[in-house]
Amino acid sequence: MVELKLLQWVLVVLAVIDSGSYAAYTPVDNYLIACGSSHDVQFQGRTFVPDSKQSSFELKSQKDSVTVNSSSGAPSPIFQSLRVFSAVASYKFKIKHKGRHWIRLHFYPLPDSSNNLRSAPITVVTEKFVLLNSFTFKNYNGSYLSKEYSVNVTSDTLTLTVIPSNHSVTFINGIEVVSVPDELFPDQALSLAPSAPVNGLSDNAAETVYRLNMGGPLITSQNDTLGRTWENDSKYLHVNSSALNVSVDPSIIKYRASVTPDIAPNSVYATADRLGNANVSDLNFNMTWEFPVDPSFSYFVRFHFCDIVSTGLNKLVFSVYINTNAAISSLDLSSVTSTLASPYYKDFVSNSSDGSNILSVSVGPDLVADIDDAILNGLEIMKISNDAGSLNGPVSIKGLLPKSSSEKTKTLIIIGCIVGALAAILLIASCYCLFMARRSKDTNQGHSWLPLPLYGISQTLTGVSMTSQKSGTASCISLASSNLGRIFTFQEIMDATNKFDENSLLGVGGFGKVYKGTLEDGTVVAVKRGNPRSEQGLTEFRTEIAMLSKLRHRHLVSLIGFCDERSEMILVYEYMANGPLRSHLYGTDLPSLSWKQRLEVCIGAARGLHYLHTGAAQSIIHRDVKTTNILLDENLVAKVADFGLSKTGPALDQTHVSTAVKGSFGYLDPEYFRRQQLTEKSDVYSFGVVLIEVLCTRPALNPVLPREQVNIAEWAMSWQKKGMLDQIMDQALVGKVNSASLKKFGETAEKCLAEYGVDRPSMGDVLWNLEYALQLEETTAALAEPEDNSTNHIQGIQLTPFENNVSMIDGVTSGTDDDAEDVATSAVFSQIVNPRGR
Repeated sequence: MVELKLLQWVLVVLAVIDSGSYAAYTPVDNYLIACGSSHDVQFQGRTFVPDSKQSSFELKSQKDSVTVNSSSGAPSPIFQSLRVFSAVASYKFKIKHKGRHWIRLHFYPLPDSSNNLRSAPITVVTEKFVLLNSFTFKNYNGSYLSKEYSVNVTSDTLTLTVIPSNHSVTFINGIEVVSVPDELFPDQALSLAPSAPVNGLSDNAAETVYRLNMGGPLITSQNDTLGRTWENDSKYLHVNSSALNVSVDPSIIKYRASVTPDIAPNSVYATADRLGNANVSDLNFNMTWEFPVDPSFSYFVRFHFCDIVSTGLNKLVFSVYINTNAAISSLDLSSVTSTLASPYYKDFVSNSSDGSNILSVSVGPDLVADIDDAILNGLEIMKISNDAGSLNGPVSIKGLLPKSSSEKTKTLIIIGCIVGALAAILLIASCYCLFMARRSKDTNQGHSWLPLPLYGISQTLTGVSMTSQKSGTASCISLASSNLGRIFTFQEIMDATNKFDENSLLGVGGFGKVYKGTLEDGTVVAVKRGNPRSEQGLTEFRTEIAMLSKLRHRHLVSLIGFCDERSEMILVYEYMANGPLRSHLYGTDLPSLSWKQRLEVCIGAARGLHYLHTGAAQSIIHRDVKTTNILLDENLVAKVADFGLSKTGPALDQTHVSTAVKGSFGYLDPEYFRRQQLTEKSDVYSFGVVLIEVLCTRPALNPVLPREQVNIAEWAMSWQKKGMLDQIMDQALVGKVNSASLKKFGETAEKCLAEYGVDRPSMGDVLWNLEYALQLEETTAALAEPEDNSTNHIQGIQLTPFENNVSMIDGVTSGTDDDAEDVATSAVFSQIVNPRGR
């Protein structure tokens, strides 16, 4: 059996792509450089020329460089020589074909009597992108390093600059600059959660971090038309037994016009991982691969499929997941390709919104498929450059390239001019203010001069309303006139966050990154900076400001202000010291919350949502209720956050709002998803998922688990219906929860997760029942088991914390004091404890 498998793999590796149908791609630009070598070097079937032979490329260095050559111990010929630089140096290449190019860099610290190259920091940049920043072999497990990047070259030249650190040297062994077919990289791919296209990928650089040949052997660059290397996937499998290796003769692979061997060689499509023990009902595991990643970056993910296992069309139907998000549902390869053994690929962009340093990929049987099976032939994962144009850290090129003396002189001149101009402006402004002040004393009637708009705010928000209702005259945006909160300058934001220091990063979400900051008065804040390439943009930015500027409640995160200078989208919130609720449930080392603490957190979040639904003339629907959008302050008080997807609820004469589906998979109301009709009950469903997540401490969706456990809501409700919810609760709670309290909690979650919105309780009912569950927990000996029908709140008790002590802000009722809410709650409790009060 082993010999047969080895024979199959050998056949795959030795397979030759049919050149009769597809002409082999010949790169127009093909620079292969052996740095520091005195002769040509053969590496991976290609010839690398010494960098001393400069014809169509140019090597420049601010100081003389030295070469090191040694054949002993080098893992490959390309690593037998290197060039050492003690100052900034550059390789400039003439580009004949504009477009995407591979940039491959090779490093191996040969022994050097003059320098310890293992400790030498390596930084390499192009004109626009940081490829490598301060890498050293000192803390690196491998003996050599080869990096592959994809950069869209739009000019006639490409310059690679090598930058040593202060008082140190740097080095490089080999360089490849090779053009690739235009169709290899798209400008658009699909992002998940929520599903939306990501445009402008051609403006980004990318770094290959994983390229896998599923179920097959290592494919070296000699067996790939574009010189790529494909490694075997087995070390990334979450469960080795979940995959069965299959392979066929590569010659049977049928390429189509839209998929050529340049996308992937036939030796990739001729092997696959197939679901282990297919058609065995008690082993319904998905196949899952897990990859360590940097959560501060987005990733381009390409799946390669080819049905080499089916005996007929439309027999293989399966689903594909990235992290906990469904990427492709019910994929039938034969319906896409109209035949068997025909390649197909699909591209996605994955954002690490939960801050996890693991990117998981899964394939599994479709729930309605006749055959429980799934396959994956190949996978590519590439890191996408960030806003700073970097693939290695937050620093841009400007922060790495040393300034020349002429540039420093220009900078000093510019600074001097700016200071002089500002001094002149201040002098004129002071004189003008004195003149106007004196004039205003002499004038008893007439209109005063209007103040200038603060900070020159841009049109992103000034279009909201710039007219005073009383006078009808234009007015600048301010706290008094528009209630939009404080308007920060971009410099104030930079100062507060120490120039968006990555050490202050709190998390990464769909809108962008969140930093911890400190204002000039010492107030600690959370600063959310919008990512211009995010699927959430200007609309969500405006919505968040419009909503939070009108809402004030103890259980809603407060908006302090915003900044939209320089086309930025920055929101400043109160700082929540204990972060998202999810961090206290799983995925971190934080101590486990007690049952009472969990109930109090759920009650706080429910109060916030209840206020949204009932505290204004027209209700507000959050649309993205989940454990990462419930934040905890230093006292573990829960507050609902992230109102970017919020929507005004239906009017009094309407039952719903018709709108496109937005939200997070796993929390989405199935009725809203099917009918695109939004109501307050959609938030109730999402909150029901949160309740189960709080009890079971696991993600809402987890493709790694057996199929019946993937969706936490469906899984938990199957146990709830059997009256055995305690069997799946967090092990840290076992034996520490009052059974009556748990029963009430389970009943409440079950009602929230009803299939149809009409069968779900209001948030007021949910709040009452959670408070009841807390009361049961606190008075375990005094209270009997709750009645079976007690999920609906007691008739005659009005749970409305908004009757007294309220104020109006732009037509939205806002409670100014939580005492009213606490009094209403106390009234409920008094009637629970004292039955005569009912």
